[in-house]
Amino acid sequence: MLKAAGALGLAGSGSVTFANIANAASSTIKIGWVGCLSGIRAPFAEPDPWIQERMKTYLKDGLKIGGKTYNVELVIRDNQSEPNRSATVASELVLREKCDLILVQDGDAQIPVGELADARGVPAISTMLPWQAWMFPRKSTPDKGFPYTFHFFWGADDVVKNFIGMWQSVETNKKVGTLYIDNSPGVAFADPSEGLPAGLAQAGYREVPAGLYKLTTDDFSNQISALKNEGVDIVSGFAYGPHWVTLWNQAAQAGFKPQICTIAAAFLFPSAVNALGDRGDGMSTEVWWTPAYPFKSSLTGQSAAELAADWEKTTGRQWTQPIGYAHALWEVGIAALRNSDPKDKKSLRDAIAGLDLQTVVGPVNFKDSPIKNVAVTSLAGGQWRKAKTGKAPYELLIVHNGTAPFIPKQSDLTLLSKLS
Repeated sequence: MLKAAGALGLAGSGSVTFANIANAASSTIKIGWVGCLSGIRAPFAEPDPWIQERMKTYLKDGLKIGGKTYNVELVIRDNQSEPNRSATVASELVLREKCDLILVQDGDAQIPVGELADARGVPAISTMLPWQAWMFPRKSTPDKGFPYTFHFFWGADDVVKNFIGMWQSVETNKKVGTLYIDNSPGVAFADPSEGLPAGLAQAGYREVPAGLYKLTTDDFSNQISALKNEGVDIVSGFAYGPHWVTLWNQAAQAGFKPQICTIAAAFLFPSAVNALGDRGDGMSTEVWWTPAYPFKSSLTGQSAAELAADWEKTTGRQWTQPIGYAHALWEVGIAALRNSDPKDKKSLRDAIAGLDLQTVVGPVNFKDSPIKNVAVTSLAGGQWRKAKTGKAPYELLIVHNGTAPFIPKQSDLTLLSKLS
């Protein structure tokens, strides 16, 4: 560069040129994002490209912080729903791209990104994974936390409370057949002391465990046989939509007809329920977020209903639960940047730790949380029912709000036998 400057008769201004480069670097905030844009968990990231385009528009003129306007560069990475790819992406964002802040959407990325971010002192914020599955695999505890990484979401215990709350509203034999994916969130749900088994025992339900299964499993005949032979009225656990479509079809072939199917993750998306045809009616699930949530975006002022309507109008697709958290992740990240010296890692870390923010998914409060580095968010219970409007085959209705009474209840849980 100095040689080139000399050739132009500008050798004496070489220091000015380097000063300008340094100034440009110091006035640009680099935000890294990693999620599952492809692979088996791609439905969880369906709204992310749509939201990222809106964030680019929102940030096109930069961020004004403390009287200074910073340019903002977004570094988007797809981990392809692969744990090994997640480690590679973590290295790219932390070491090569040298991001000032990293936003993590996918569960498999949160451990490798978190470990490297903590080791290198890079603030990171994650969501869309039960907080126990974020904290415990990294060998920490609620009183200890982490140096630079933060997480906001509900816990596996909140899911248990909502599942049992739904079930207690109807008559069953209280036998619950369970099965779980053998991955971080699945193991968290299956944890005997913190997950579903402990909650079932405490509430007087008997678990009939069908165990953990691999992501590649496509034959559930053994699990179905075990649950059918035990005469369970309720099937629960943690599964992805494609797994449940396979299992539910095989259950029909085997003549297995439980009264309730309440599966974490599997019924988050309308596509998974639609894939079941008429047999999707009555599937029940945890509810992260719906247009019925009485909250607004801290960035755009849109209500939950307005954000969902915006999605449906511009994409032509039915709203999906991750829209809320995909949006809130940017709300939390931008709020932290605004409350800090964004080029000072410790200042940004402290700003995240001090956040108490109202978002489109509700309060995200790190400041007063009893769990260090975690802000626990609200959760409800819902059931998919055949839609009355004709806009979509099914609609998700809130049927239990015991842990979040500010979320309006829309219907009561109905047994599957009452729907046939």
